[in-house]
Amino acid sequence: MSQKNETAVLVLSLLITIGLAGAGIWWLTSRGGIPGGLSPENQTFSKPPTGNSSQSEQQIQQRLSAGKKLLISEKATTTKESAVEAIASGNYNAAISDLQASLQTNRNDPEALIYLNNARIGNQKSYTIAVAVPIGTDINAAQEILRGVAQAQNEINQKGGINGTPLKVLIANDDNNPEIASQIASAIANNSEILGVIGHFGSDTTLAASKIYQQNQLVAISPTSTSVQLSGVGSNIFRTVPSDRFAANALSRYMLTKLPKQKVAIFFNSASSYSKSLKDEFTTAVYGDGGQIVSEFDFAKGNFNAAESVKSAIAQGEEVMMLASNSATIDQALQVVQVNAKRLPLLAGDGAYSAKTLQIGGAGATDMVLAVPWHILADPQSNFPQTSKQLWNAEVSWRTALAYDAAIALIVGLGRNPTRTGIQQALSASDFSATGASGPIRFLPSGDRNRAVQLVIVKPGNRTSYGYEFVPISGL
Repeated sequence: MSQKNETAVLVLSLLITIGLAGAGIWWLTSRGGIPGGLSPENQTFSKPPTGNSSQSEQQIQQRLSAGKKLLISEKATTTKESAVEAIASGNYNAAISDLQASLQTNRNDPEALIYLNNARIGNQKSYTIAVAVPIGTDINAAQEILRGVAQAQNEINQKGGINGTPLKVLIANDDNNPEIASQIASAIANNSEILGVIGHFGSDTTLAASKIYQQNQLVAISPTSTSVQLSGVGSNIFRTVPSDRFAANALSRYMLTKLPKQKVAIFFNSASSYSKSLKDEFTTAVYGDGGQIVSEFDFAKGNFNAAESVKSAIAQGEEVMMLASNSATIDQALQVVQVNAKRLPLLAGDGAYSAKTLQIGGAGATDMVLAVPWHILADPQSNFPQTSKQLWNAEVSWRTALAYDAAIALIVGLGRNPTRTGIQQALSASDFSATGASGPIRFLPSGDRNRAVQLVIVKPGNRTSYGYEFVPISGL
């Protein structure tokens, strides 16, 4: 491809990206998750606040709710709004009726289901956990995580609770902002009724909040943060998503044994802990497996140019390109995909596991291999895909599955010893095991999930409206 053509492709890519974003290409996510669960670990649709994000105690309290206020006002039904007012006034029977009516209208609303189960508890004794999600910056990711927690809460309470005691859930909106997350973590830690936390979303946010939880001996389980910096950060910090080390090793082995190729160029974002973590782990794995990293290209540099970068990589004899992009740099990664035009094989982390990759990447993304934590088609023996689809009237993403696993882990911990220190001891025990959406839940001494990742490949298909889909690679 000539330089002129490369530039034309890049300009076209930018125009397509801007145009589709303006047209609202994410409308399908309101159905509970695009088929196949297309949701990257750090996907955000607006940037989190920067600079001084410190908020007053009153502002932080407005970010917390067990039902007395709406945190997700988007598409809220009138009955849901009435239910919140009823809960605030202590009229739980009216709230239950209103929330049931709201869920008849919108079945895949996890906030409504959580508030319904909380209203059913009323003032009776319960165990309380919190879930921190990025409502203000990524409503789709927030709801996917909440669906997993809501499903676990609904199931355990329908069974009579944890040894007879129902589970209550407090929702917290941290906007995926590290400073706000730290303040929310302090508010949660100071509430003695809260016995465990599910969250946070991005790796940077989880790292910031984990310091507070560790100081207060409060267990936190992230279902989505993969940075290796979280490994061993504290005895109270766990995660149900495998770390980047697992993804990096799987991608390296695939490249060396299945392609098979040895020379690779890495594209990453130096401003993202997740992206840097995946890049570093992949580099270590490639050299350990006998491969070679020939060049690196940083999306965060102001002069990054996809066409020039791809041209340089090919000129240096690269055989493969690895995209360690996060959500903030998915557009740049897709420019690389389009400029590459299938000349070199592509690998990617879960940051590229999105609807945009299928819609904008299209034919150029065909045969790209990604490492993701879970895929709805990968384990046909599991009951979770069917039960979740019945509950939400849609297929769910890996984020929902691993949030469900985080809730199940806390539920099992509460069943052993319903105290903060008791939960930590239960999850840290060598004999701890629970059955989740993605199989057995066990934790390494570092707090990491002891579980392999799933490789998927982009292929033409009809499970999405884009003509392409992510398909699990089996037998690896």
